[in-house]
Amino acid sequence: MKVFAETYLDETRRLLGELNPLDLERLALGLAAVRERGGRLFILGVGGSAGHASHAVNDFRKLCGFEAYAPTDNVSELTARINDEGWDTSLAAWLLASRINDKDGLLIFSVGGGSREKNISMNLVRAMELARDVRAKVFGIVGRDGGFTAKAADACVVVPPMFHERITPHTEGLCAVLWHLLVSHPVLKKSPTKWEGTR
Repeated sequence: MKVFAETYLDETRRLLGELNPLDLERLALGLAAVRERGGRLFILGVGGSAGHASHAVNDFRKLCGFEAYAPTDNVSELTARINDEGWDTSLAAWLLASRINDKDGLLIFSVGGGSREKNISMNLVRAMELARDVRAKVFGIVGRDGGFTAKAADACVVVPPMFHERITPHTEGLCAVLWHLLVSHPVLKKSPTKWEGTR
């Protein structure tokens, strides 16, 4: 009989085997194009994905030379917008105040990708709608069927929902693996990481 850790690791290996490397290449190239035209990268996620967004902003700035931001890093502004204007518009309003434009890009981290029909993660949906309106690029690393993100994105990686009882942990765990792949990708990485050069 398998122990749980063995089951979880086996599931992870199977999920990785289902990902299409070309989807990741498209994502890397699309992000590189945003940087090369002088655009900014806004990384959006809620819940655990907000934590990923904050960490990813650090790596995209430090390792890849992006001007990158996560709206959820500014707790005072975010909670003021939620309190005064509502949750659904909070991220889009932040992007409007940042003057998002057609040079910029959004990178969405989300388990379900948002859904207008199911009224889930409408703050992400509204942010992507705004991005499309101003012709900013939209990218995503999401799970389930990709939701609104997969429909709105210029490039998107969808972690397949192969293990229904563990969709969230697998999607969030692999999201970290995949954005670390991106900041390590030769078309994006500009600066070395510390430990690889330490003997």
